[in-house]
Amino acid sequence: MAEPGRPGTTTAPRARADVARRVAGSAAAGCALAGAVAVAVAVVAGPGPGLTGYVSEAGIAGSGHDTTYRIGILALAAALLLVGVALPPGVWAAPALLATGAVFTAVSGAVTCSAGCPLPPFERATAADLVHGGTSIAATASVVLAMVTLAVSGPAGPVLRRLAGLAAAVALPLCAAVGLAMLVVGRGAVVGVLERLVLAVAVLWGLSTATALALARR
Repeated sequence: MAEPGRPGTTTAPRARADVARRVAGSAAAGCALAGAVAVAVAVVAGPGPGLTGYVSEAGIAGSGHDTTYRIGILALAAALLLVGVALPPGVWAAPALLATGAVFTAVSGAVTCSAGCPLPPFERATAADLVHGGTSIAATASVVLAMVTLAVSGPAGPVLRRLAGLAAAVALPLCAAVGLAMLVVGRGAVVGVLERLVLAVAVLWGLSTATALALARR
């Protein structure tokens, strides 16, 4: 409790906490940028089937860039965790959702799929394919839900709410389109393009949110 006549005794811990959150935001932005670049390099330079394939195919063992891909995925997982740490006090649900998304992202990078990353209902999948696909879907869902909760969270502040609201408004219909396309048409250019759009929205949101947190003055 503050001593009479010494108002600074209550502001110092708060100031240190704000600095720590800004540092976490800066680290999150760096991880998000580095992770996105590494995954993009692995996808573009790898021998995958281009837009008709899944992004995860860049991480298949022996693809030539699987190590780069996994490093990028782990960096993106760290970015999600750091964004959750950097969020303002009083924000509920979003930090837990981002931590959950970070765990699922890391697992999806550690458990590689088989050639072509087959998924039902049109392809026969192995146990590793199901684990990889399931954790990838769970990670994306966690991040999108975090966007939604931040968009309606008062303590997050107007900047973070606007960023989250815009990202959620774009990501939700794209995720629905991916799910429908996978059930109706299966693997192909439609799913490939939609998947990349969803991932791009998630990365851009994470990078912009992390940057906003790093520059925040509370």
